[in-house]
Amino acid sequence: MKKLIALLLLFVVCVICLQSLNAETTVSKKNTGVHPGKAIYDTYCLTCHQADGFGVPGLNPPIVKTEWVLGDKTRLINVLLKGLNTPLNINGQTYRNPMPSHAFLTDQEIAHVLTYVRSNFGNKASAVTVAEVQLARGAK
Repeated sequence: MKKLIALLLLFVVCVICLQSLNAETTVSKKNTGVHPGKAIYDTYCLTCHQADGFGVPGLNPPIVKTEWVLGDKTRLINVLLKGLNTPLNINGQTYRNPMPSHAFLTDQEIAHVLTYVRSNFGNKASAVTVAEVQLARGAK
């Protein structure tokens, strides 16, 4: 009986410690002012689309004030989910590098990174929601 009480007490202490750690992490993320999509962008997008969002001429398209980014959200979500393997003409420039699928990202990560892209690099467009990503992912 004493062992059971000791185990329960240890469990409660562990839960309290984990909750406290989670609360501290949440507060520190809020205090940094960094958009949650930035880390995802830096990990998966920056190499091709560059830190300034202007891409690489002839290879990787810009994400700065283009219809692909500012326009139809479902189309943009599908580019991340399915990739894109056809040349694109943006502002008179053709871009030929294929965009790989990023379907391995969670719905939340896709919503975060696309919201980040649509609200940075001089872009001013509405957020992408998890529900929109889920809907696009569910549509085959």
